[in-house]
Amino acid sequence: MTALAAQLLDQEVGTDLGHSRWVVIDQDRIDAFADTTEDHQWIHVDRERASTGPFGTTIAHGYLSLSLVAAFLDELFHPDGAQMMVNYGTERVRFPHPVPVDSELRGHGEITSVSPVAGGFQVTIRMTVEIKGYSKPACVADVLVRVLFE
Repeated sequence: MTALAAQLLDQEVGTDLGHSRWVVIDQDRIDAFADTTEDHQWIHVDRERASTGPFGTTIAHGYLSLSLVAAFLDELFHPDGAQMMVNYGTERVRFPHPVPVDSELRGHGEITSVSPVAGGFQVTIRMTVEIKGYSKPACVADVLVRVLFE
């Protein structure tokens, strides 16, 4: 492990990575996600039926919110000297609030743990997907990223 990696192990836990850009979740994006995942449940894709449903409109898939974590994380986390970063998994995923169509989402990251692995370290980042105008987030996930230096 490099000296830089060892330094990161000591200093990065608790680091607030800030916020990503806002992303609009329009019906076209929801429909494309439905097509990709073959999840065409009416609360996501049927505007007429959803208008009389529990949310009053179509909502994004929870996994659509989760899938944006990769793009948000790419904006927020770039360890100096890293040769490669690999998505290692996700722990404790929650969807506290539905995402109404035409909402805007952004990611917020915080490093919650760092541990050594062969060639670098594993970083756990708590990613919170915020919905503009709402106090509850769309998604909260602890994302595991392998940061490799060798």
